[in-house]
Amino acid sequence: MQKNLVISTLSSLLFNTAIAGLLTVVDFGGGFWINLVYSQFIGLSIYAINAAVIYHLGDTRRRLWVLVLTFPGSVVFGVLLAASMTGMGWRDPDSWVAVVIGLFFGGIGGITYFLSLRIEKLDSEVKQRRLNEMESEKRQLEAHLKLLQAQIEPHFLFNTLANVSSLIETDPVLARRLLERLIEWLRIALARARSTNTRLGDELDMLENYLHILRIRFGDRLNWKIDVSDEVREADFPPMLLQPLVENAVRHGIEPKVGGGTLLITAQRDGKRLIVSVHDDGIGFSSNATMGAGLDNVRSRLSALFGEAGRLSLNENADGGLSVSLEISR
Repeated sequence: MQKNLVISTLSSLLFNTAIAGLLTVVDFGGGFWINLVYSQFIGLSIYAINAAVIYHLGDTRRRLWVLVLTFPGSVVFGVLLAASMTGMGWRDPDSWVAVVIGLFFGGIGGITYFLSLRIEKLDSEVKQRRLNEMESEKRQLEAHLKLLQAQIEPHFLFNTLANVSSLIETDPVLARRLLERLIEWLRIALARARSTNTRLGDELDMLENYLHILRIRFGDRLNWKIDVSDEVREADFPPMLLQPLVENAVRHGIEPKVGGGTLLITAQRDGKRLIVSVHDDGIGFSSNATMGAGLDNVRSRLSALFGEAGRLSLNENADGGLSVSLEISR
């Protein structure tokens, strides 16, 4: 507040000096110094008296009514002080002209001041409205992301629990192993669900556990290799974004293939881009045109999180199967 007071006072002094210079140029008054005394006394009186009214009266309507009285009164008060300082006297015709000039320039200054206040208020309202819109968009985005993330887990959980149920009577030991793996996966998955970002290495660790669960079901029909360097594993990566790619490859590529197949998961840096790929040697596009909702879910999350900086691409491998690549630019 003190800084604003200093700035407004200096602005008033400069404005008053400019008026004195203008009056001198048009050959009014008794020279620059006389004009400067009148201009400063009138201007500072207007500024001090009316600023006090504005500061102490919060009600806008009441403030306007009081200013109707204090504004001309402050001009007359400034002229009286200036006339006394210069020795010209109140009855000097120039003093009356000074009142008219003070009302004119004071009115211009007052209008400018209130317009600046109005512009500042409108600007503040626009900024606040924009902040509210951004906050609302952020909440909607977070809700959308949580919904998309929540859609990933039920299908896998239902299948796994169904496998546990069928194994309890036929192979209790295997059922127990499957249940232990599922508990471990849930422990990690719940921790990830509470965060908006994790390391790629954390996601790969959870993915390894997920693949072990599938291996209990598929046996030797499912094999995999994760080829990611320690450096790339430290990269930031959204939670639960990689598993749908693997689930899609297993369900639509390897499971329908006689004898099963192999997954290769790779990740690399290319400048500011992080490229994570899931390759499979399954049945590919030719025998399976429907790829499921998992990839649509990933695309939606990528778009919500990164906009045009996130991209998902599918390519058919020359020796069979598909490669799904997820690219994020930061």
